[in-house]
Amino acid sequence: EVQLVESGGGVVQTGGSLRLSCTASGFTADEYAIGWFRQAPGKEREVVSCISPSDRSTYYADSVKDRFFISRHAASETIYLQMNNLRPEDTAIYYCGVDRKERYAPADVRAAAYDDWGQGTQVTVSF
Repeated sequence: EVQLVESGGGVVQTGGSLRLSCTASGFTADEYAIGWFRQAPGKEREVVSCISPSDRSTYYADSVKDRFFISRHAASETIYLQMNNLRPEDTAIYYCGVDRKERYAPADVRAAAYDDWGQGTQVTVSF
């Protein structure tokens, strides 16, 4: 059974940092594109960052460039999202998703491309 479990969310003040983890099971995470997305109340789910499986190329939304960093740790089947200099507008539920349609395919920035999702982890940034 494919499963993704996010952790690491919490409440932090503006300018603080958090590291989110997405631990995969039921498939070899290193062979597929993984994306981090977020959804704030009343808004659509939007891409934050994603990482391709083969060359490990990365994508970042403009709003998080130079503040957030995505990485993989193959041995633990975990994908991390390091979030620095957090802002109140980063407040949302953060989800990781996997695109399992094709092994070693490059990452897609559209949420609709991802087949399986975790339960999400809440990130709240206070003023």
